[in-house]
Amino acid sequence: MLNASIVLYNHSFSEISSLVEILRKSGLVSILFLIDNSPTPSSEFDKLDVTYIFTGKNIGYGAAHNIAIRKSIEQNTPYHLVVNPDISFKPEILMEIEQFMNNNSTIGHLMPKVYYPNGEIQYLCKLIPTPFDLIFRRFLPKSWTKNRTERFEMRDSGYDKIMDVPYLSGCFMFLRTEALKEVGMFDERFFMYPEDIDLTRRIHRNCRTVFYPEVSIIHHHAQSSYLNFKMLLIHTWNMIKYFNKWGWFFDKERRDVNEKTFKQFD
Repeated sequence: MLNASIVLYNHSFSEISSLVEILRKSGLVSILFLIDNSPTPSSEFDKLDVTYIFTGKNIGYGAAHNIAIRKSIEQNTPYHLVVNPDISFKPEILMEIEQFMNNNSTIGHLMPKVYYPNGEIQYLCKLIPTPFDLIFRRFLPKSWTKNRTERFEMRDSGYDKIMDVPYLSGCFMFLRTEALKEVGMFDERFFMYPEDIDLTRRIHRNCRTVFYPEVSIIHHHAQSSYLNFKMLLIHTWNMIKYFNKWGWFFDKERRDVNEKTFKQFD
């Protein structure tokens, strides 16, 4: 069994109800938390088979998920699923993922293959980033950074095999709670964006963090920081905090982990 959490911010009932239905149809989810960071609560969510928690203010993505993750740890629930509101998938994939995790106890975090609604792959398997990968390249023409971006996103892997990846997207994080007990939850200093990099990196120190392409999901990815100047500022400020924590240009662990990641394909 597992618990799952979805963080809301001004999401409508119609946007969320279909994902709730998918999760319930899987038959695996014990408690489904809706953590609402919106300015005002919505009584509509009480119609769903969920535990609805209104935070009273926008406390951030990681801090909101931590409310639910903390419950999973306290209850010794084996797994916790962090999932974005804009995700859809076949309910049966959760059973397949759980069985794979049960058979591979060294895995602490798993992400399936992710597609856009039009069927294109989302390249969400990434190396531990440098400042160039997360900040500087955003302000340069894509033609100048194409080769580096493809390496950062591990595109040469083909995205067709199970592999260990040090940075997996936060849109769908199938987490082993024992791993979270060891390394901690989301770092709440990050309001949003780098919290998934930080958590995957910490889990990767002790456990495997795995891309599992045997099952797939659809992510209706908006990339709001590319569309909204305020979100771009939030993104940039939180990336600065990330590199202040881990190191900007001198990060031996980053270098060693990234080299080891590429050796899988030698």
